[in-house]
Order: sequence, then C-alpha cells, then structure tokens
Amino acid sequence: MVAALARHPQRYKADQYIARSCPVSDTNFRSFDFTAMSGEECYRLMASSIIPRPVAWVVTVSKEGQRNAAPFSFFNMFGQNPPIVALGVMRRLSRLKDTARNIRDTGEFVVNLVPAGLAEAMNLTSIDAPADVDELDLADMETVSSTMVVPPRISRSPVAYECRLQQMIETGPAQDLVIGQVIAAHFHPDILGDGDRPHVDASALDLVGRMHGPSAYTYTRDLFDLRRPVWKQD
Repeated sequence: MVAALARHPQRYKADQYIARSCPVSDTNFRSFDFTAMSGEECYRLMASSIIPRPVAWVVTVSKEGQRNAAPFSFFNMFGQNPPIVALGVMRRLSRLKDTARNIRDTGEFVVNLVPAGLAEAMNLTSIDAPADVDELDLADMETVSSTMVVPPRISRSPVAYECRLQQMIETGPAQDLVIGQVIAAHFHPDILGDGDRPHVDASALDLVGRMHGPSAYTYTRDLFDLRRPVWKQD
C-alpha cells in the first residue's frame, strides 16, 4: 500500500483530505426511505443538500405572443454533442406553469444566467403573477432579439442560450422535465478571453447559485482548483 501511494501521490493527498474533512463514521448516519415519504419531505432534504444549484432565468413567449420570465434552480447542462440543457419545472395546483406551457406549445425558450447584480430582479420575476403579466416589464428588464428563436434574451445577462425543445417528460403528477438543445449562445465580451478558442472568465461572470430553503442564495466567487488525476501504468 505504501509503495502504491508513493507511486500515486495525488491519491495519497486526496485520502488525507477525505480523512480530515469527513470524520464521521457510517454508524452516525440517519437513513431515509424516500419511497415512504411525501414529496415535500423529499424536497426539503434534497434541495437543502444538493447545493449550490445554478439558476436558469428562462424567457418564453406564449403562442398568443405574451412574454414570460421565471427563474429555475432545477437546471444544468447534460451533454455537448448535441449541447443539451434540462429544466425541472414543478406544476402549480397540478397545472403547467406558464414557462412549461409556453415551451410545450412553441418548442422554444432562452436560458439567461444570473449575475449578482441582477439577483433582485431575477427574484422579482419569480412572483406568481397571472399569465397576462409580463415579468420582464415588472422587473424593468430590457431585452434584445434572439437570433434563432422568438423569445428574446435579457440584455444585462452575461450569457444567454437559445434553446429548442427536444423532449418534455412528465416525471410525476406535478412535475415535468424539459430537455432542450442549445442552438445559439451569446456571451458578453467582458467575460471572454481573446484568441481563436475563447474561454470564459468565471470570476467575471459573478453568478449566483441557489442554496437551501426558500430564499437562500450564494455567490460563486470563492474558488479553488483540483486537477484531475491521471492513472499511470507501472
């Protein structure tokens, strides 16, 4: 074992870190049978532990032309070829939310990322307003036209992804999974490095993420690096 650790020092460092940061033993854990618990009970435990979660500020347009904007923290990327994002959208009183209904009817949506400076505006658009209310106007958010879909993008968001619906899956009686293919993306020049292969300056994005409870958010400013280890054959 010592010889193996000497050959793979990164593995040894990782073992030391795990031992320091995770001192509890298996006997100290409380276990829960999620199949016997209510959705609210499962949500409370999952949403408070699967953190931080990125926030998708989704803009849609109904088939009648009504704009809608709402934030979702059940969101992430799930592929690159083709580029795929997914949203988990809960229903309200067993009815589709405006966002999910618009995506189902039109097949289009725009995901805007949320910098710290727009956190309050984003939160304002989470209001349970009637379907004929334009949340973008309510939050005084200017928009610019998208290039390949009808819904506009929020002009002050540093990154926006234009998406087309690939699948909508009913994963439960009050929840839907929206899977979209990104067909165009827009990055503010201040967050991109120069060169033929532009890279994103994560610190310049200054995004917020969702944490536990109904109102807790976090900044994405506290960073550290962990290089992926490479297994070397002896």
